Amino acid sequence: MKTNRGFDRVLSYFDEDGDGKISPSELRRGLGFMGGELLQKEAEVAVELLDSDGDGLLGLEDLVCLMEGGEEEEKVKGLRDAFQVYDVEGCGFITPKSLKRMLSSLGESRSIDECKVMINQFDLNGDGVISFEEFRIMMQ
Repeated sequence: MKTNRGFDRVLSYFDEDGDGKISPSELRRGLGFMGGELLQKEAEVAVELLDSDGDGLLGLEDLVCLMEGGEEEEKVKGLRDAFQVYDVEGCGFITPKSLKRMLSSLGESRSIDECKVMINQFDLNGDGVISFEEFRIMMQ
C-alpha cells in the first residue's frame, strides 16, 4: 500500500510513545484532544476491528483504511463482526438481554429496562430488538 505523508502525520499525532502504532489509549486521548469523545472500551473495540495484523494496535495501513473508509465490503464485514459481538444469543438480533450481557462483560452494569431504553433509541420498526440493518444505520 502506498503511504501518504498526511497519514504519516496523523499517525505521529496519535502515536504518543513513538512505536509507530496507535494503541486504544492513544486513539482515545488523540480524539479527546480533537474534541471527540470515545470510551476506553469503544477505543478497544475500534482497534480490534481495524487491526489487520492482530497485534492489538493500529499501524499506518490500518489508519489509512480507517481514514479512507476502506471498501464497502470491508465496512459491512466489520459491522457484521461488531454486530455478532453484541448478538450473544446468536438469534440475529441484539435483544435487551444480549445487550445487558455484553455490557456486563465490558464492565458496564445495566438493568434490562435500561437496555430496552437503549435499544428503543435505534429500533426503527418498533419490534424491541436491533436488527443488523438498524445496527448499520446506528453506526453511520
